[in-house]
Amino acid sequence: MSSNHTAKTEHIMTDNAALRAYYESWDSRIVYQVIMGGTQHFGYWEKDTYWPFPLGSRLRRMEQKLMEILSLPKGSYILDAGCGVGHVARYMAQHGMRILGIDIIDWAISDARNAAKQAGLSKETMSVEKMDYHYLEPISSESFDGVYTMQAFGHAVEPKKAMNGFFRILRPGGRIAMVEVERKTAAEYDDPNDRLTQELKMVNDYTVMPTNEAASENYFKNLLEEAGFVDVEVRDWQPNILPILRLFYALVMIPYFFFRLFGNEKSFINMICARSGYAGRSRWRFVAISATKPGERIESPKNK
Repeated sequence: MSSNHTAKTEHIMTDNAALRAYYESWDSRIVYQVIMGGTQHFGYWEKDTYWPFPLGSRLRRMEQKLMEILSLPKGSYILDAGCGVGHVARYMAQHGMRILGIDIIDWAISDARNAAKQAGLSKETMSVEKMDYHYLEPISSESFDGVYTMQAFGHAVEPKKAMNGFFRILRPGGRIAMVEVERKTAAEYDDPNDRLTQELKMVNDYTVMPTNEAASENYFKNLLEEAGFVDVEVRDWQPNILPILRLFYALVMIPYFFFRLFGNEKSFINMICARSGYAGRSRWRFVAISATKPGERIESPKNK
């Protein structure tokens, strides 16, 4: 894998102690590990079901769907922006892509590197570095064929800056794909005294997702087009994640009742996230967005 930034560069990071604290909390790590095998994104179901098991195949299916909408040939060089524990990057690399994963959470970076090692992937196929996707200046312009985010852009504190960075590092004809959350209506139209409204805002605040709070219909489309992307396509995958939303809801309802009864439910934000995500599913949607940087379609390296 060619080097597109200087390894010795001290990468600039957003001062986001709250985000680090959330991902380093014991409940976040345990929830993902016990229920999802460490994976930090939803699964994808072709049809709704009340029996979502086994989860593993559905998690991999979501990764496959992301790869499909990215629509790049094998051998493409792709940035995983906010790679977490590297399961999406690992899937992409195992299916012919060359991946650079970046994240700011130390333990997640370590896990992602271990995932690559255990999968037998070389550093030329999958590498992982500590870098903030808001600050991509160490990466050369027009050096990547693709960029993707998988439920990671909600944490963006400067979404326009991040999107402009994605556009800059892509070659002409390069592709971007994002699987994220947006509201069906803007937050200001919600009743501030409504409990569900309060819980949804609490989730975005405590899990440090300002872009999730800000994003409503056409938010990502407009953001991409303002950065210079064309052929923006937005898909609603909300029906395809209902089985896992329902599972999380079922798992937390009894403990939620008792923690709320004693007034300490805020101490378990992932529990509130699971409850409000399903109860408030009519207020938001799970979207898969793809777009292109103007230019000729990216060809397989073998055809260049």
